[in-house]
Amino acid sequence: MSRIDYCNSALAGLLQSTLAPLQRVQNAAARLVFELGAREHVTPSLLQLHWLPVSWRIQYKLCCLMHSVSHGNCPAYLKSMVQSASASRPQLRQRLRSTSSNDFALPQLRSKFGERAFSHAGPSAWNSLPDSIRTEPNSAVFRKHLKTHFFCSAFNVC
Repeated sequence: MSRIDYCNSALAGLLQSTLAPLQRVQNAAARLVFELGAREHVTPSLLQLHWLPVSWRIQYKLCCLMHSVSHGNCPAYLKSMVQSASASRPQLRQRLRSTSSNDFALPQLRSKFGERAFSHAGPSAWNSLPDSIRTEPNSAVFRKHLKTHFFCSAFNVC
């Protein structure tokens, strides 16, 4: 399972058909753990193991990286790739509510391919989170709330 998570944030923005082989590997791992047959549903096993589907794991990794960026616990090259919404145009944003929010600015793109870049995918994933999760300063608590949020969204169980 660690091989599925290795550098998976680089897979952000890919089509589901491209991510399907990785999802099949995850499903096969769940079948192996629970000794399920090839025709049995794997979703209850994923629920029991508390494993997020691959596309949600990618979003989770992006949000964890953005949390480290927003709290200054990241390498300088990651911090230089994104810009907070309040710092993007300070002269125009002085009176807006977004100046005090934790949002990050989304860069203007020239192509659909640009949505896969961390400078766009990271802030996009971060801005889609509820404020109650984004404002959590503790990294361990943030990851716990984030996984719960994504788990509820992925499996519609909450």
